[in-house]
Amino acid sequence: MPSKGRLRDPALRLLESCGLDPLYSIEDQRILVAPTSREGVYLVFARPEDIPWIVASGAAELGITGYDYIVESGAGVEVVEDLGFGKSRLVVAAPVESGISDPRELDGARVATKYVNIATKFFSRLNVNVEVFKISGAAEVMPRLGVADAIVDVVSTGTTLMLHGLRPITTILESSARLIRAPRIAENKKAVVDEITDSIRAVVRGRSHRLLMMNVPDSVLRDVLSVLPSMSGPMIARIEAKEPMWEVITAVPVEELERVVMEAKKKGAMDIVVLRMERVVP
Repeated sequence: MPSKGRLRDPALRLLESCGLDPLYSIEDQRILVAPTSREGVYLVFARPEDIPWIVASGAAELGITGYDYIVESGAGVEVVEDLGFGKSRLVVAAPVESGISDPRELDGARVATKYVNIATKFFSRLNVNVEVFKISGAAEVMPRLGVADAIVDVVSTGTTLMLHGLRPITTILESSARLIRAPRIAENKKAVVDEITDSIRAVVRGRSHRLLMMNVPDSVLRDVLSVLPSMSGPMIARIEAKEPMWEVITAVPVEELERVVMEAKKKGAMDIVVLRMERVVP
């Protein structure tokens, strides 16, 4: 588990939704190991950039960290699931006043970053000769101090870059929190690891869908069904009403929800209800 940063709290909430609650308060970030409500399962807190190596070594069976750290580490872990939070971009950024708008213009420049491996490979693919050096603190201030001509860093909104007179000139990769798994797991732990993995996947799937319920007159049932996405198929039940009527229930991806609701209404659906889903187990 991330011991600090923007991934820590969402990761904890995710595990609590899966029934893995810490047995005591972990608000104190000095706590490094905590037992959970499931016997034999512990939360180990570490720096996000160290988690890929910890999991790859087998010291932990599962881990949650950013995709940027996974790629930077090159650790031999299995990326199991995109958890859908902590979304960000790893970008090349340069001072606005420099007028640089393309990374190829940085030939001969100095680039400061925590992501030395990613940055080095990126500029190598472009055949751009830069000096990449590692920093452990805030990258945004380096150009202003005259230490670097550009940076490679993670941005969410871009506000911090703007405040330091920087602008992103290209995106290297898109990142978000991922669930990773050790390459080798002891036989006596596989069942538990699989159960936890399945629980996390079910919660993530539930968060990305909504349950859509509606009443549909028999005369427009086929028209409404034609605009409804579903997993295996919508559930349909006859309603005892004065005119032939059906209750239709289906799961809809969040990103399609507004469109589907509007189209179903136009086709004749009525009394439409949208509900959140705790889990979706395939």
